[in-house]
Amino acid sequence: MKKIILTLAIAIMSIAAFANEKNVNATVLKSFNKEFAGAENVSWTTGKSSYKASFMLNRQHVTAYYNFEGELMGLTRNISSLDLPMSLQTNLKKNYDEYWISDLFEVSNAEGTNYYITLENADETLVLEAVGSAKWTTYKRISKI
Repeated sequence: MKKIILTLAIAIMSIAAFANEKNVNATVLKSFNKEFAGAENVSWTTGKSSYKASFMLNRQHVTAYYNFEGELMGLTRNISSLDLPMSLQTNLKKNYDEYWISDLFEVSNAEGTNYYITLENADETLVLEAVGSAKWTTYKRISKI
């Protein structure tokens, strides 16, 4: 699981050049069009080892990552705290009530769905991770002082 998340993170950071549809290999385009029929406003970016497609689907901004063989590596989308599983919502209210949410997104791949949330208060920034609907764990803590 960590390997796939790390791979996605590396893919995101290694995206280097803009690629229009003409520069995306046919295998990737075929896979994308089959998986996301009806996607709108698609923009492609390419990196050393992957393609990134950013698009709108069902009124949501989605990002899909493909390897050069046309295999979907994973998806990300920004979500509202109301879109979280109930157990994660409850845990946030119970344990992090003194923080506000500055970022929240979902990562989905073949191994499941993970959630990442950035919480802030006057003293620190916390990035939490939840694997599935399990409890939040601290991914990163940054002091503002």
